[in-house]
Amino acid sequence: MRESSPGIVTFGESMALFMPQEHKSIERAATLEQSFGGAESNVAIGLARLGASVGWFGALGDDPFGKLILKALRGEGVDVSRARLNKEAPTGMMFREHVAGKLGVHYFRKHSAASQMCPEDLDEDYIRGAKLLHVTGITAALSDNCRKTIRRAIDIAKDAGVLVSFDPNLRLKLWSIEEARETLLPLAADADYFLPGWDELKLLYDTDDYADIKKRLNDLKAITIIKGMGDSTVVLDKETEISIPFYPAEQVVDTVGAGDGFCAGFLAGIMKGMQPVEAVRLASINGSLVVQMRGDWEALPEWDVVEQRMSAKAWVER
Repeated sequence: MRESSPGIVTFGESMALFMPQEHKSIERAATLEQSFGGAESNVAIGLARLGASVGWFGALGDDPFGKLILKALRGEGVDVSRARLNKEAPTGMMFREHVAGKLGVHYFRKHSAASQMCPEDLDEDYIRGAKLLHVTGITAALSDNCRKTIRRAIDIAKDAGVLVSFDPNLRLKLWSIEEARETLLPLAADADYFLPGWDELKLLYDTDDYADIKKRLNDLKAITIIKGMGDSTVVLDKETEISIPFYPAEQVVDTVGAGDGFCAGFLAGIMKGMQPVEAVRLASINGSLVVQMRGDWEALPEWDVVEQRMSAKAWVER
C-alpha cells in the first residue's frame, strides 16, 4: 500500500445539519443546533474511532460550513487531504425535525459543491493505494457527473485490485426507483461487499420473494450483507447463508446513523482480518450503540467500548 493512502478510502457529500433541540418541529423551535452529516463521512468517522486507517474526500463549499466539516473530520483522525473547497458552489444543508412522532428531513443540496464532482477530480493514485474503496448510492443520485465519478472510482479500484464495498443507501427523494435500479444494480455487480437493507432489495428487484432475490444476489460476485431481515442480518456468500440476530440495545434514542455505524463496524472488522460473519457481529454491536445516543456521528463508539461488548467484559465506570 502506498504510504500516502489510508487503508480505506471513501467519498461523497457531507452537509451542514441543523435541528431543533430535543424532539421539536422546526416551525416551533426557537433555536437550532448545528452539526453535519453524510453517509460516507459518518462511516469514515466510525472507522477512525474503531482504529481503522481511513480517508474521506469530496467537494465542499468554501464557506464556514465546509470548513467546519473538514476541521471536524480531521480532528476525528480522518485523512481529508484529497477533499477540496469550491469557491463557486456552496456546501449542502439539511434540516431535521420530529413531527407527530416521525422524523422529517429537508434537504437544500441542489447545485451544491458535491453535486458538481466529476471524474477529473479523482486522485487515482490515492484510490489505487488503498485496500478498500467504500461508496454509496447517494453519491450516484446527486447528478450525472457524480454517477460518472463513482463509476470511474470503482473502475480505478478494480483495475488496481482494491476491494469495493457498496451500500445502495436508496434515497427516493433524490431520484425515481427506475433511475436508481438502472444505476445501482450495475454498481452492485462490481462490488466485493454489497450492504443493502431488506427493504431496499425489495424495491431494487421489484419483488418481495426472498427466493427470487436470493437467486439474483447469488449471481453477484459480492458477499452480500442483508440488513433488517426481521430481527437479524443475513450473510450470503454464494450458497452459504447465515443469519445473525441483532445485538440488543438497552434503549433507543435516535435511529439516525445506525446504518452508517453498522457499515463502519463491518468494514473495520474486515480490515482487522475478521471473516464476514464475525465482522457482522461487530457491526451489529456498533449499530446498537449508535441508536442509544442522539446525532448522525456523535454516538459512534470507540474501539475499546465495542471490544468490551464483543468479549462480554463488564463495563467499568470510572
